[in-house]
Amino acid sequence: MMKKVRWGVLSTANIAQTQLIPAIFRAENAEVVAIASRGSKVHAVASALHIPKAYESYEQLLNDPDIDAVYIPLPNHLHKEWVLQAAKQGKHILCEKPAALTAGEAAEMVRICSEHNVKFMEGFMYQFHPQHARVKEIIASGEIGETKLIRSSHSFYLENRNSDIRMDKDMGGGSLYDLGCYSIEVIRRITGAEPIEVQAVAVIEPESGIDISAYSHIKLDNGVTAIFDCSFDMTARNEYEIVGTKGTIKVPFAFRPDVNGGIGSILVQGNGMSREEKVSGDIYRLEVEHFSSAILNNTDPAITGQSTVNNMRVIEACYQSIQTGQPVELT
Repeated sequence: MMKKVRWGVLSTANIAQTQLIPAIFRAENAEVVAIASRGSKVHAVASALHIPKAYESYEQLLNDPDIDAVYIPLPNHLHKEWVLQAAKQGKHILCEKPAALTAGEAAEMVRICSEHNVKFMEGFMYQFHPQHARVKEIIASGEIGETKLIRSSHSFYLENRNSDIRMDKDMGGGSLYDLGCYSIEVIRRITGAEPIEVQAVAVIEPESGIDISAYSHIKLDNGVTAIFDCSFDMTARNEYEIVGTKGTIKVPFAFRPDVNGGIGSILVQGNGMSREEKVSGDIYRLEVEHFSSAILNNTDPAITGQSTVNNMRVIEACYQSIQTGQPVELT
């Protein structure tokens, strides 16, 4: 019988109910044993999702000795507080992206988790889809020549803006925090390089003060140029493209292959030829199994704490550039 990591979920957030909890049930090495919320509504959710224990406070769940790991899908501004609380209770932590609101917060979270000997991983589920490893293989093969440019777009049209927490600046709202973080992550991951200069502009929504759309130009330390856009004000897109000296690779379901039945598509063009490779993967299940395996085998998660801090530094640099109208250098 395979050992299973016993998971608790902090919050009845939509992503927990529709994505992560079902994925834990699908995973071979994990099980959901508890869910917590502030108030009595948690009991109906636990019953509907067949979760054995329901707690009316996050503290109660963290005090449960039968829980090995927690998933934190709380609003962005609450991530740090509850990551620190969970770490101090010896729980391993999968925290929804963006892990923090600043690089300093992220660094503190990573440090406290390390001091309490618990695993910590930011929830960039997209990258567990095997299409990205295949993209790196194609680049390494030399088929598209030398990489010169990588560009990424992530957007959707946000309805019900008056009631959505993504429109609340104090809660870590904004398209950069919600969507731009993915493009920054994939740019860094696919190129294996770190940004050294960032320039960004944004469309600021007057009432809320959040960036409804943002656009950024990035110089990477390996000489490659990166461009990304993110928006709550455009049609749904979740894609990136790598442009080389001999060809291109386009990935149209980069961040949400689950909306395409889990099927990733890799479009390779060059020398007048084009082909499509299809790759299948269950991103949320793969994420849960990866992190659970890291706990069971005492290995490091693929998304390291340092990578989380580095990603937050780029987001911070984007906001700084938006405010000043100037490029920002990252040392």
